[in-house]
Amino acid sequence: IDDNGEIIRPAQGDTGCDIYISTSSAGGGLQMMVAGVVREMSAASAKRAALGAGAIVMDTICSNDKRLPHEQIQRIRELRPDMILLAGGTDGGTQKHVVELAELIAPAKPQPRFGGTYKMPIIYAGNQDAAELVAEAFDDDVKLTTVANVRPILEQENLAPARDAIHDLFLEHVMAHAPGYNKLISWADAPIMPTPGAVGNILQTIAEQQNINALGVDIGGATTDVFSVFDGTFNRTVSANLGMSYSISNVCASATLPMILRWVHLEMDPRELRNHIKNKMIRPTTIPQTREALVFEQAVAREALRLAYIQHKEFATTLKGVQQQRTVGDTFSQQTSGASIVDNMKLNLLVASGGVLSHAPNMNQTAAMMIDAFEPEGMTVLAKDSIFMMPHLGVLAQVHPRAALEVFERDCLIYLGTCIAPRGMYRAGKSCFRYHIRSHSLEETGEMFCGEMKMFPLDENEQAVVTVEPGRGYDFGNGSGKRKEFEARGGKVGLILDARGRPLVVPTSENNHLSELNSWIEELQLYPEPALTEV
Repeated sequence: IDDNGEIIRPAQGDTGCDIYISTSSAGGGLQMMVAGVVREMSAASAKRAALGAGAIVMDTICSNDKRLPHEQIQRIRELRPDMILLAGGTDGGTQKHVVELAELIAPAKPQPRFGGTYKMPIIYAGNQDAAELVAEAFDDDVKLTTVANVRPILEQENLAPARDAIHDLFLEHVMAHAPGYNKLISWADAPIMPTPGAVGNILQTIAEQQNINALGVDIGGATTDVFSVFDGTFNRTVSANLGMSYSISNVCASATLPMILRWVHLEMDPRELRNHIKNKMIRPTTIPQTREALVFEQAVAREALRLAYIQHKEFATTLKGVQQQRTVGDTFSQQTSGASIVDNMKLNLLVASGGVLSHAPNMNQTAAMMIDAFEPEGMTVLAKDSIFMMPHLGVLAQVHPRAALEVFERDCLIYLGTCIAPRGMYRAGKSCFRYHIRSHSLEETGEMFCGEMKMFPLDENEQAVVTVEPGRGYDFGNGSGKRKEFEARGGKVGLILDARGRPLVVPTSENNHLSELNSWIEELQLYPEPALTEV
C-alpha cells in the first residue's frame, strides 16, 4: 500500500501486487429465506441454488410445510433475511400455486436485516409464465428480480441464473452496508464473493479440471459446511447447529454422549465432561490444555462431522418428482428419484478445514477424524487446508484458473495420504482382505482381519501400487470378492488400510471396545506419550 492508502499495482519488484481479490463473511455472511411450492421439488432446487451461492438458509416456506398461513406470515416477519428466493412450478405449467405463495409473502412485509433504508431484494426463479402475476403481488417496498426458472422442467435443474443473481444482490445490497465497503470494492479486481461460495467454487474447479469426485468440509464453532462434487454435480449444506464451541451442546444432544464416548479410550468423569462442554460454549476460543480434553474434543468433532455428512447425503439427491420409465431388466438396478448422489466408493479426494481438523497437534489425528466420520470406501486421498486459503483461490479461479490450481496443489493443500477400505459388514475375527504394497521405499504383503487398521509410511512425493484381494462379502469397487489395484498417493501421514467394515461399527461390549480402540490409536500413533527429557 502506498502513502495514500492505495494498493500498488502492478507489482514493482517486492512491493505491490498484480491482482487483489476478496471474499466476505461480514455480518455473519449472507442470510436468506427460500420459498417454493413443493418442499421436495421446487423448494429443494431453490435451496440448492441459495446454498451453492454461499448463503445460510434461515427457513424454507412451502405450500406443503404443514404450517398455517398466519404462522408462515409470522415466521417471515421474524426472520429479517438479507434476501428471499421464490420458486415454483415448471415453465408452461400451473401458475396458481406460485402466485399464491407470492401473495403470502407480500402482506408479511419482510424487513431486511440491516434496517429499512433499502428495499428487500426478492429473486423470482419460478414458472416464467407467472412472472407478471408474481410482480403484481408485490408493491414498491421490494426490489423484485426475475431470473430463469430453477426447475424449468421436472427432469432438469437450472441453478446458475439464480446463483448469479444472489451474488449480484449480495454485492449491491448486503455488502453495500458494511463499513469501508466502497473502498474495498475499488481495490478488488473481481467481484467480492461470500466466503462459502468461494470455497465451493474452487472445489468445483478442481473436480472439473482433474475429472474427480471431491468432498470438502469446514467445521467451525457454530456451523459445519459440507461441499461435494459427484459426477459434475455440486452441492453444499450448512449444518447450523453442529460446531465445536457455540454449538457443542447441540452436538452432544444430537449425537448422544455414549456415541461420542465410543471414540474415547480414557477414563472420564461425566460431571467434568458436562462442565467442559458448558465452558467451551461460554469461552469458545479456548483450546484443550490436557490430553483428556483433546481426546474428548476430537471425539465430539467425529460425531459433528458424521451428523453433518448424513444431512448432506440426504440433501444431495437426484431430482424428486421425475417420472422414470422402467423395464423388467431395470427392476434390480434403477435408482428411485430422490436417491443420494453421494457415493463414498466414488470419492477420490476428501479435503478438511476448520480449527479442530487443520490445527490438530498431530496430523495423524486429522486423518483419523476424517476416516472415522466420513467412512471413505475404495481408495480416497486425504488432505487438509491448513491456512484456510480455499476461499481466496475460489475467487482467483474466476480470474486466473490455472494459477488458482497451481497454488491449490502446491501451497494450499497439505496431503495427508491415502485411505484404502472395503465396503462390507464387520465380522469379528474373519479375514477381510489380503494386500501387496510396492513403492520405491516399501514392499509389504499381508492380511487384514476385520477390525484392524494398519499404517505404512509413504512420503508426500511418493506413490505406491496397492493390490487388494478381498474376502467374500467385501468390495473395493470391482464387486464382492474381486481383486483391485490402486495407485496410492503418499503424504504426511502415509498409507492407511482400514478393515473395520462399512458402515463402521464400534464394538459395544466394553472390553472389546477398549481393546480395538486402543489398537487403532496405537497403530495410527494418535496420542504418543511425550518424550521425557533429562534435566
